[in-house]
Amino acid sequence: MSGVEAQRAFAARIRQPAQQPLLDGISAERMAVYETLFFNNIEGFVSGAFPVLHRLIEASRWQRLVRSFIAEQRCVSPYFLEISQEFLAWLQQGYVAEAGDPPFILELAHYEWVELALDVSEAELPEQGWSPLAWPLAYQWPVQQIGVDYQPVEPPATATCLLVWRDGQDKVRFMQISPFAYQLAARLQAGEAAEPALLALAQQHGLTADSAYFNNAQNLLSEWQSQGIWQPPYD
Repeated sequence: MSGVEAQRAFAARIRQPAQQPLLDGISAERMAVYETLFFNNIEGFVSGAFPVLHRLIEASRWQRLVRSFIAEQRCVSPYFLEISQEFLAWLQQGYVAEAGDPPFILELAHYEWVELALDVSEAELPEQGWSPLAWPLAYQWPVQQIGVDYQPVEPPATATCLLVWRDGQDKVRFMQISPFAYQLAARLQAGEAAEPALLALAQQHGLTADSAYFNNAQNLLSEWQSQGIWQPPYD
């Protein structure tokens, strides 16, 4: 076996110790040290990034989830901080639900990941327009309320709309917003100017685009401006 082949066999074993054979010349006890260190390292990053999800899932099931992730996901980044992103990608693409898994697992995981993603983002607050550090989000489940004492089994009739952003002091903040505010935020995030976005939304919702409508909208935009979420264009 060549050196490259030995490295691949070693990697395969620590990813799937129950399915892959031992390498020649390495005892099970010695290999177990590497297997345990590797698993604990990855599991620590995953549980740290998804603390609520970790608490809600029974310990043995959590172990199986992480082991399946390690075995199945071909991570493309060498950075530890991106393990959580890879875990989320695996949940969205390769995860197979078991009986007893929370029905909101995917949305809760995404909601928890957003905080870390914004916290480590290298983007900066812009001088005008929508901040790349402000994300309008819509979920079927009330993810911001889910915890040990509240685990819904059916999604509510109304979607949960949130605005998550990192402010000028580099603190990640969360705000629940109305569906209308979410739609406006999504349009501004896509680069649309405020006035045409508001006119389009008025037409979409059957609202009269009068002075009262624009005054209410301006109050919302002013609030977002004060929070560093959106800055009006220069005159």
